[in-house]
Amino acid sequence: MTKTGTEDQKAIAAGTHGDPFSVLGLHDRDGALTLTAFHPDADGIDVIDPKTDRVILSLAPVENAPGVFSGVAARRRNRFAYRLRLSRNGVTWIADDPYRFGPVLGDLDEHLIGEGAHHRLWTVLGAHVMSHEGAEGVHFAVWAPNAKRVSVVGEFNAWDGRRTPMRLRGQTGVWEIFVPGLSAGTAYKYELLAADGKLLPQKADPLGFGAEHPPHTASIVRDLGHHRWGDADWMQGRAAHQAIDSPISIYEVHLGSWRRVADEGNRPLSYDELARELVAYAKEMGFTHIELLPVSEYPFDGSWGYQPVGLYAPTIRHGTAEEFRAFVEACHAAGLGLILDWVPGHFPEDAHGLGRFDGTALYEHADPKEGWHPDWRTLVYNYGRAEVRNFLIANALYWFQEHHVDGLRVDAVASMLYRDYSRKDGEWVPNIHGGRENLEAISFLQDMNVAVYGEVPGIMTVAEESTAFPGVSAPVDARGLGFGFKWNMGWMNDTLSYMQEDPIYRKYHHSKMTFGLHYAFSENFVLPLSHDEVVHGKGSLLAKMPGPEDEKFANLRAYFGFMWGHPGKKLLFMGGEFAQGTEWNHDNSVDWHLLDRPAHKGVQTLIRDLNRLYAATPALYHFDSKPEGFEWIEDGADEESVLAWVRRGRDDEPPVLVVCNFTPVERSARRIGVPEPGRWLERINTDARCYGGGGRGNLGAVTSDDVAASGRAQSLSLTLPPLSTLIFALERG
Repeated sequence: MTKTGTEDQKAIAAGTHGDPFSVLGLHDRDGALTLTAFHPDADGIDVIDPKTDRVILSLAPVENAPGVFSGVAARRRNRFAYRLRLSRNGVTWIADDPYRFGPVLGDLDEHLIGEGAHHRLWTVLGAHVMSHEGAEGVHFAVWAPNAKRVSVVGEFNAWDGRRTPMRLRGQTGVWEIFVPGLSAGTAYKYELLAADGKLLPQKADPLGFGAEHPPHTASIVRDLGHHRWGDADWMQGRAAHQAIDSPISIYEVHLGSWRRVADEGNRPLSYDELARELVAYAKEMGFTHIELLPVSEYPFDGSWGYQPVGLYAPTIRHGTAEEFRAFVEACHAAGLGLILDWVPGHFPEDAHGLGRFDGTALYEHADPKEGWHPDWRTLVYNYGRAEVRNFLIANALYWFQEHHVDGLRVDAVASMLYRDYSRKDGEWVPNIHGGRENLEAISFLQDMNVAVYGEVPGIMTVAEESTAFPGVSAPVDARGLGFGFKWNMGWMNDTLSYMQEDPIYRKYHHSKMTFGLHYAFSENFVLPLSHDEVVHGKGSLLAKMPGPEDEKFANLRAYFGFMWGHPGKKLLFMGGEFAQGTEWNHDNSVDWHLLDRPAHKGVQTLIRDLNRLYAATPALYHFDSKPEGFEWIEDGADEESVLAWVRRGRDDEPPVLVVCNFTPVERSARRIGVPEPGRWLERINTDARCYGGGGRGNLGAVTSDDVAASGRAQSLSLTLPPLSTLIFALERG
């Protein structure tokens, strides 16, 4: 018998009801148990016993509320388990009713979410495969405090937001629902009504663990709960591999263009292929770490991952989250650490992303003077909002705890630290003290570092920070930002500028190679030759070098020798290790065919040997961040463009002498002072024939003489090949 619909039932049919659990499912109405369901694709619904399939009652359609069915359970006073048997045109099917299930989130979760203090936020928000009240399915939960109604949509409900509206939990602004019968692999989005009733674009899950292949934008349910990690040995010992007194040489990689399969449509490699090929290559080359340009899901290939939408989802471009974890394990099995580029500084405006997520500026600032980034035309997170800070800090912890990554390199930190970054007068809002520092972002970065270093042993964080902001790698309790390391952008800019000068003019720019030592120990520095130096018309590293081709290679080899002998950890972008000829193109592989040419192969061999020498020579890394590990021998030979210094380790570790000649002139019998007498072994000569050089040098070793030079009583008489770096180690019995 048809019943006239109530206002609530009409709102359910229209998809405008903000509290669907108060209408749908079983409810005591005036002492009788009433069951209401909404299924616009059915013309009849029976309620059946899940054990016997016996019909308990039949629901009648509700007039003026299309798709709503309702009925009263005769002689029933207590709630009971049930399923729905639906029919249409004589076809029947069985379905569980999401509205017969209670909440999943607990009081403690609600409290921590409300406080913005849930450091395992991904365990309660997002989509989770689970068993709940005797049924298998997926629990969905999303933060949208200003929405009038939130629904989960997918193929399972014809992407119809009226069918599976969610339950709002107290004052947290979190909406949740358990949908029985769903499993891993399900595609879904959230459909939201703004507070004014306006239907918003369907949104991907901010805490989704997977996503569809672009250009599709739905989230994908992934089950993270069943991976059996086999990297316990690495995890227990990784702190020793990542300390400031350890050798750290990082191979920076864009997964989409490291190597492609030309005969299969130029496709990028999968995580499985990368686990074999990239890991083996980086290991053979002597790198200690691989750093990946962002792998959090992103819609636009041309952003290289720096405009992420799914911070919790490893990009599907190379495989699933489970396959990404296998790649991480392969790194660890090879003794390599894995660092991810992480982007908490901005996010894109894509309609399915975080922008105006619930119809309001939820994740971003409402004022474009604070919430809009002019350089990248992206939105800026509201670091002063507790829930947003929680979302980001939990994301950092997620990558460490769920995927066992070893480090996060935080992108564009300078843009976060200053409110006037890339903004003109009148285009930014001062802080509460009238200053330009972004106090909320500073506090967020400190809290993030305290959280990850405090909760996950042995990890590292690295800041890409291009200003002179003090204490980036100082502890938070010493008023620093708390990062483990900072990219030395000043060193990179100065030294690359020097190397691009014609050697005849280098004597006028000598200070660019020495100035970095004035501040080299103020932070824990990484020396970066990153992707940013080989894009946007900047050309490759090789192309920056002056002179004819043979001198370009010699300059580059000498520069690499200078870099590996200089205090600071090392970072080199893919292709640089074999002198890529053209600038990086994210749509194609780096030019591996160049290794057929001796000059390119020679540079690759040099990088391998520099890495191996670096890792085997404590004087080159133990005191990277302390002045006692460095001593100038000659820093004022600007007319010759010659530099010489000593690197020291602990007392029982032999010192290392580094000598650079940045002119195309061979210098014979050049006296270089040494701090100790003895036989000094020539461990690296960038002019060696095996590296593509002319084979000029010192026959493998030089013994010191009692001849004063460079202010020292002992000296070596050296042959300095043109455009070369030599690295010597004192022979100890």
